[in-house]
Amino acid sequence: MSDAFETFPRIGLGWDLHHMQAGRPCLLAGLRLECPVGPAGHSDGDAVLHAITDAVLGAAGLPDLGTLFPDTDPQWQDASSERFLHAALERAAGLGLRIVSADVVLVCDRPKVAPHRDALRKQLARQLDLPLDRVNLKGKTTEGTRTEECIEATAVVLMMLVPRAGPS
Repeated sequence: MSDAFETFPRIGLGWDLHHMQAGRPCLLAGLRLECPVGPAGHSDGDAVLHAITDAVLGAAGLPDLGTLFPDTDPQWQDASSERFLHAALERAAGLGLRIVSADVVLVCDRPKVAPHRDALRKQLARQLDLPLDRVNLKGKTTEGTRTEECIEATAVVLMMLVPRAGPS
C-alpha cells in the first residue's frame, strides 16, 4: 500500500552518554584521540557513533542500539562502534532510506573537541558517505556543572527515501 508520507524526509534523534575512565582509549567518530581518559562501555564506548547509530535507527523506525546490540551479549564486548553504524545504515538502506545530513553536539571537558573538529567531521563524512558540508560536529564543555567526568553526544540525521529503479 502506498503511503502519502512515503516520500517525506525522516528525522532521527540519537543520544549517548559514557563515563570517562583513565586508561581507556578515547575513540570518537571512529578516531583515536590522545587523551588520558576514554569512554567506558561494553563496546568501544564511541558516544558519537552510538548517537548517530540511534538517530539512523530512529529515522528508519527500527529498534534502538541497545536492543540490536545489547551490552549483555559478550559478542559486543570491545566491539568497534563502526560495526553498529554500518549495520544501521545497511538496515535503513534495506528500507530504501539514505542519510543526507548529520549534525552532532559533543559535550565533554576532555578531550578538547576544537583541535580535532575538522578530522572528526571528515571521518564522519567518509563513514556516512556524505559531502563534508552535510556533516557537522560541535563541541561544548560542561563548564564545571558535573561532578563526574563523562562524554555526551546528541545527533540528528535527515534521511530520504531513495527512488527504486524501475523496469528498463
